Amino acid sequence: MTKGYYQSIESFALVDGPGVRSVLFLTGCPFRCLFCHNPDTWEFDPKNVITPEEALKKLIRYKTYWKDNGGITISGGEPLMQMDFLIEFCRLAKAENINITIDTSGAPFNTNPEYLKKFDELLTLTDLFMVDIKCIDDEVHKKLTGKSNKNVLEMIMYLNAKRYPIWIRHVLVPTITDDDELLSRMDGFIKTLDNVQRVEVLPYHTLGIHKYEILGIKYPLEGVPAPSQERVDNANKLLHTDSYTGYLKK
Repeated sequence: MTKGYYQSIESFALVDGPGVRSVLFLTGCPFRCLFCHNPDTWEFDPKNVITPEEALKKLIRYKTYWKDNGGITISGGEPLMQMDFLIEFCRLAKAENINITIDTSGAPFNTNPEYLKKFDELLTLTDLFMVDIKCIDDEVHKKLTGKSNKNVLEMIMYLNAKRYPIWIRHVLVPTITDDDELLSRMDGFIKTLDNVQRVEVLPYHTLGIHKYEILGIKYPLEGVPAPSQERVDNANKLLHTDSYTGYLKK
């Protein structure tokens, strides 16, 4: 029996994909983002185990919230860390005609044939990927997350070749990613793609600091403030976020 490791379920969410969503937060993530506000999702928690059937039973109770344009978002942690669980859950959800969005950093993506076979199957069972580009520069990305971004960008280009729709999200962190050159480089990369429906700037926040305290982990960005509205507006301008219509380019 396939089982998954999860943190929690959110019944009503407005910022995790199209329309009203219910969100399943899975655990496990290979990135260690300096700005992560969910360090409690880094490791698999053997105390929080769920089957695909159990997960769908919990989430489908909120179907009346979704109406015609909502559905389920699977987030994390990093959901692609649990591919077998994802595929089985999404197959069950699709049988109920539920819209499925995957919120991912792309960290586990690779071109191993066995992995790609499962990845391609997942694409047939889902409707949208929300992909976080932590930073376009590989060296800065390594400092920010502990890992390279090469496979993340490779995944985005793979999805583009498949004409699979994505939203791109970028966390704006003062002193790190709030940099005009980096933002312009990201804009240039995004312009090479035809599958981007939406680009979002997410202002860095410190709402997860208490979790570090509970876990006894030193918060790595102590003293870094949230970006000003002026810098958020600047990032939106440089990334041309208002030019994305919600549809694939023809």
